[in-house]
Amino acid sequence: MNRQVRYAGFWMRFWAYLLDLIVIGSIGRILIKPVFRVLDLSLSEWNMFAPISIASAVIFYLYFMLMTKYFDQTLGKMVFGLKVIELNKEKLTWGTILFREWIGRFISATTIVGYLIVAFLPKKQGIHDLFTDTSVIHVER
Repeated sequence: MNRQVRYAGFWMRFWAYLLDLIVIGSIGRILIKPVFRVLDLSLSEWNMFAPISIASAVIFYLYFMLMTKYFDQTLGKMVFGLKVIELNKEKLTWGTILFREWIGRFISATTIVGYLIVAFLPKKQGIHDLFTDTSVIHVER
């Protein structure tokens, strides 16, 4: 039986992303803060090149890249029954994931419109999806 693909819209992706941010924040508090305290590094300096900013960015991007590579979904997407697919039906490659989750996400975040266009495109793609020919779909349960 061939089922039709249901693309995930803006709000489903938004709530999944919000949950992912909570998970990432928790990981940072559990892993980064104790190490910074032991090493006597500043936790209050918040510029782009501060050690805490760099460590937080590494956790953020590793979380999205590793979860997407190994599970095709993050914890937020799992909870909401979503997953990332390549539109040509191939398995996600490291190159696709690296570009989508690092470079594409950075572009989408800095232009804001990159995320908002999800609501208006037929395959519900953000700019980071358009660059990598990916989309987010509902998973059959």
